[in-house]
Amino acid sequence: MTLRRRAPLVAVAVVGVQLLAVGAAEARGFGAFEVQSLDGSGNNRVHPEWGRAGAAYPRVAPARYADGVGTQVDGPNARRISNRVFDDRGQDLFSPRGVSQWSTAWGQFVDHTFGLRGAARDGGPIPFDNDDPMERFTNNFNIVPFSRSRVVGGTGVTSPREQVNTISAYVDAYAVYGGTPERLEWMREGPVDGDLSNNGARLLMPGDMLPRRDARGDAATAPPMDAAVGVGPRLAVAGDIRANENIALLAVQTLFAREHNRVVSLLPAWLGEEQRFQLARRVVIATQQHITYQEFLPSLGVRLAPYRGYRPNVDAGLGNEFATVGYRAHSMVGNEVVVTADAGRYPAEVLDALRASGVRVTPVDRGRVELVVPPGLLVFNPDLVERLQLGPLLQGLATRPQARNDELVGDAVRSISLRAPDCVPACGTIVFDVAAIDVERGRDHGMPSYNDLRRAYGLAPKPSFQALTGEATESFPVDPELTPGAEVDDPDSLDFVRLYDRHGAVLDPDGEAARTSAVRGERRTTTAARLKALYGDVSALDAFVGMSAEPPSAGSEFGELQLAIWQRQFQALRDGDRFFHLNDPVLPLLRQRFGVDFRHSLGDLIALNTDVPRNQLPANVFFAS
Repeated sequence: MTLRRRAPLVAVAVVGVQLLAVGAAEARGFGAFEVQSLDGSGNNRVHPEWGRAGAAYPRVAPARYADGVGTQVDGPNARRISNRVFDDRGQDLFSPRGVSQWSTAWGQFVDHTFGLRGAARDGGPIPFDNDDPMERFTNNFNIVPFSRSRVVGGTGVTSPREQVNTISAYVDAYAVYGGTPERLEWMREGPVDGDLSNNGARLLMPGDMLPRRDARGDAATAPPMDAAVGVGPRLAVAGDIRANENIALLAVQTLFAREHNRVVSLLPAWLGEEQRFQLARRVVIATQQHITYQEFLPSLGVRLAPYRGYRPNVDAGLGNEFATVGYRAHSMVGNEVVVTADAGRYPAEVLDALRASGVRVTPVDRGRVELVVPPGLLVFNPDLVERLQLGPLLQGLATRPQARNDELVGDAVRSISLRAPDCVPACGTIVFDVAAIDVERGRDHGMPSYNDLRRAYGLAPKPSFQALTGEATESFPVDPELTPGAEVDDPDSLDFVRLYDRHGAVLDPDGEAARTSAVRGERRTTTAARLKALYGDVSALDAFVGMSAEPPSAGSEFGELQLAIWQRQFQALRDGDRFFHLNDPVLPLLRQRFGVDFRHSLGDLIALNTDVPRNQLPANVFFAS
């Protein structure tokens, strides 16, 4: 059916639902389709609470608490584990399959769409021992900050403690739009007066970038955003409060806000502002789902059963085991971001400002410049996104491989050192260890032991640490200079004795290739030996630690357990979502009537919304070029 702007049209029915009515009822007609809620409620008509914000994380296995209710199980100190298992000692190992840094950036963007725990006030911090012989950092406060997660009301008293997912569990672009009308109204063009009906279809984007908290004047009236000391008023505002956590994440958030506005520009004005907004949101949600299932998951080697349509008996809620163990892939986070672009793109004063901030600026061939952003500049730095420019930054994520998914975690995540501001409550440096927090969070959420979690996902338990890691031994080499049992406290035990590239060639440990091309390494002691020294018996192993130490499955970035967790969860998120894009009759109609399509690859999306041509990006940006 051909659309004529001035000719009256009758309603168009698709799969029995009235979707279009233009002409005499122009503005009203396209509003006949159902709008997906911001908080996930009502997605499942029989169980409207499934997947909604504020619901409990459903469990696959029974909760494991020392008292059966809420007391955390005992285990080795989490920072002690981190220093002996997760510490990479500055040696980067990269994805052997060539998966790019886009996989980490996209993974975090999706994470911030379907999961956010609430914090409680109980639970103590993780003790930090400055005298630990394996410790390489100084912590003047002797703790890694940690608080337990908020619990579902009525749990943790006579029944096992359950935790709250504060946002919608669906892949619904929550990170772009937020979960409340108040936040969404502030982010849309138009007045902020408590009335969404008088807002524009476009998202507020001064200079085509995300708005800062002071974009409407008083930053105190802006939606809250997670902040770092000294940058609060100038933080960017997005649907999720964590958008400023690092420049790669903020760049993805900006890309999708631009995509929303681009889609709005393709829709006819006669539809009205609210209808154009809702249709653009629908397309953006579909785009996020399409890229997730067609590019992101396959790039990691996560293969799902074919889609058979919506299944109302499937709970798409985010599983506690997935959120607390399976999706915590912090070892994949790289230590730096590299941008290479034409030098003429950046005025001299911008390059000078980048150098002054700590970015390494190096001229390369053909009039280009390489900008290397060190770890300390990656976090809570929205100004840097604008200086680097969106196109080159997004392009740069496709040029370098991400870190290997294993038990090794870089210091950019494992030992974040921050100095207390203004000597309050006292002067000194405190260390955040995300890997240690991952271990402690598992105990907080009552995660099963490693082998019990394998059983819950239909996998056979591992009889030993050696069987878990696939290494040749779980014993330390004999060292006459060390008392038996002291090897686990010997810093030399973590030395890399051999490094390999993706072709299996041995690398010179002092050569450039060891820094840029190593994908596998052998240490002086095996991971299995250190795990045995820490835990004694494999039955006591924390699920997160055991999962991280598993060797990758064939054709995947993940070991058996992590792969099983991802497959189960992403199938539920797909099959239990009534608005999943393959189940949505509105999207084909939009394509037919207005030429608006969600079926773009991530590379296509970057080219459509930046000045980087498509031919300057890999066909699949999830693999490093």
